[in-house]
Amino acid sequence: MNVRLEIALRSLMATAVGLLAMSPGNVGAAESASPDYTVKLETVMKHDDGQFLWFHPRAAAIPLRSGDGPAVVMTIQKHLKISDYYSGLHVMTQKRPGTPWTGPVLPPELDWQKQTNGVTISVADVTPGWHAASRRLIAIGCQVRYSPKGEQLDDVTRAHQTVYAVFDPRTEKWSKWQVLELPSDEIFNFARNACSQWLVRPDGLLLVPLYIGRNSREPFSTTVAECRFDGTKLTYVRHGSVLKLNIARGLYEPSLIAYRGRYFLTLRNDERGYVSVSDDGLQFAETKPWLFDDGAELGSYNTQQHWLAHSDGLFLIYTRRGANNDHIVRHRAPLFMAQVNTETLKVVRGTERVVVPERGAELGNFGACAISKSESWITVSEGMFMKDSRERGAEGATFVARILWTKPNKLERR
Repeated sequence: MNVRLEIALRSLMATAVGLLAMSPGNVGAAESASPDYTVKLETVMKHDDGQFLWFHPRAAAIPLRSGDGPAVVMTIQKHLKISDYYSGLHVMTQKRPGTPWTGPVLPPELDWQKQTNGVTISVADVTPGWHAASRRLIAIGCQVRYSPKGEQLDDVTRAHQTVYAVFDPRTEKWSKWQVLELPSDEIFNFARNACSQWLVRPDGLLLVPLYIGRNSREPFSTTVAECRFDGTKLTYVRHGSVLKLNIARGLYEPSLIAYRGRYFLTLRNDERGYVSVSDDGLQFAETKPWLFDDGAELGSYNTQQHWLAHSDGLFLIYTRRGANNDHIVRHRAPLFMAQVNTETLKVVRGTERVVVPERGAELGNFGACAISKSESWITVSEGMFMKDSRERGAEGATFVARILWTKPNKLERR
C-alpha cells in the first residue's frame, strides 16, 4: 500500500475511534477535545549501501526576517554499523518551506577530533534548537570517546559530557564543539544531554535535561540544568532535583517540554518509560510509569519518547509493544502519537494514531519539534538492523512526518 494512503487510512480510523471514546474532561481539565491534524509523510532521502546508515535526524526552525516561513536545519549522522558508533555531525538545510533540501554536508567544525593514541572524539545524539534572543541555533549533544574499533570508551574521567555548537544564520558558520562546564561534584562525571528535547524559557534561559552519574556502570539519574546563553557560550547556572530509579540503567535520555505553565519530563528506562511534572522546570515530582487512561501500561520500553505541544493539547510520540510488531527490535516501530491527559499524566488511548508506519525497520531514534503555527515535525530514519528489513519494505529512508494542525498553534510565534 502507498505509504501516504496507509497513513491517511490509519489516521482516519484512529480519529473515528477517538471521537467515539472522547468526552469532555478525559484529556485534562482545560482540554475538552483532541486538536485535529493530518499527517503528511515525506521522504527526505534513502540510503542503504551496507556501509552506513543515516541516523538521528532532528530538525529546528529558523525564523526568516522576510516573514515568508522558516528555514529548517536538520542535523544527522552516519551510523557506522557498530552499536552506537557515529560519524561527525552532518547538516541538511531547507531554505524555505517546500524548497528542496541541500546536504547532508559535514562542516569541519562538527567533524571527529582524532587523538594521537588512535582514539576518536565525536559527538552523538544531537538535538538542535533556536535561541530567539541571540538569533542563534544551538546544537546540543554528548561527547563520546571511541576506540579504533568503534567501541565507546569510559577510560578518562568526564569523558562523557554535554557539548554544544552554535550556528549563526547570518554568516552560515558553525562554531566548534564546546563542553558545557558543570560543577565538580562526582555525580556529573557522566553528564549527557543526549537524544533529549531541551527548551528556551521566555527570559532566554535554557532548561537542559541531563542524565548523570559517577560513571557509566551505575544506574543513571536525571536532572534539569538551567543555563545562560550569551550568543557564544552556554553557561551552567544551577540544577534542580535529581530523579533516581534503581532499575537496570536507571532514568536516562530525558525530554522536556513546557505546556500551560507547567513542565513535563518523559524518561527512558530499560523496562518502561516514565513521566514527571514540575511547576518551575527544575523541581520535579516523583516519576510515574507511563500508562494509558484505561490503566494499562503504555508498553514503551528501552527507547526514547518525545513531545509535541499544541495550544489545545499536549502529545507524546512513542513506540510500544502490542502493535503486531514483535519482529521489530525492542518494538521500535511504528511511531505513535497520542494526547496526554495533563492532570493524570496518562496517554489517552482513543487519540492514538500511527504517524510513521512500520516497514520492517526500527524507528526508535527520532526527533520532534514545532516548525510554525500550522505544523510540527517528527523526523526519523529507518534503522536497517534486521535481516528481513528490506523484504518487509524498508529502504533506509529518512522521513519527515509533517503534523499539519487544523487550527493554528498559538504556542508558536513563527
